[in-house]
Amino acid sequence: MVAAGGISALACADCAHAHKHTDTHGITWSESDKSDLKKYGATTVVRVCEITYDKSPLEKDGITVMDWPFDDGAPPPTKIVDDWLSLLKNKFCEEPGCCVAVHCVAGLGRAPVLVALALIESGMKYEDAIQLIRQKRRGAINSKQLTYLEKYRPKQRLRFKDPHNHKSKCCLM
Repeated sequence: MVAAGGISALACADCAHAHKHTDTHGITWSESDKSDLKKYGATTVVRVCEITYDKSPLEKDGITVMDWPFDDGAPPPTKIVDDWLSLLKNKFCEEPGCCVAVHCVAGLGRAPVLVALALIESGMKYEDAIQLIRQKRRGAINSKQLTYLEKYRPKQRLRFKDPHNHKSKCCLM
């Protein structure tokens, strides 16, 4: 686990771990994966890949699944970036200490880019965010996504304090 500006990024098993059991869509979440979500208090999962599994088993366990797919290997569209950062800001303000999970298929591009954006928006330099993510997920973030992050200009949307004037502690997994 690593932290920046009150946001922690957790290195969890990559999404391939969730691909062990198949359903009508080809993939389901294992009990171990759902246990990890519960362990960290994740009540929201953001899926940035095409729909590959039925989300109803997660929803039955009280976990909301948001579908914001974008092209593999590409930087995220502006709308997804705005929606992602708004979701995090709202969740972290409403539920200090909460955890939001994000995943793609291999865990190398789309999800790590969104995690990098959250870290950058919380005050981390983009180089440090990339290094941190790559320490936890070797091979993450391709050259096109790296260029996007290098040019990205944060608006400090995730720099905030709680009402008691302490930095909020939240996590992404």
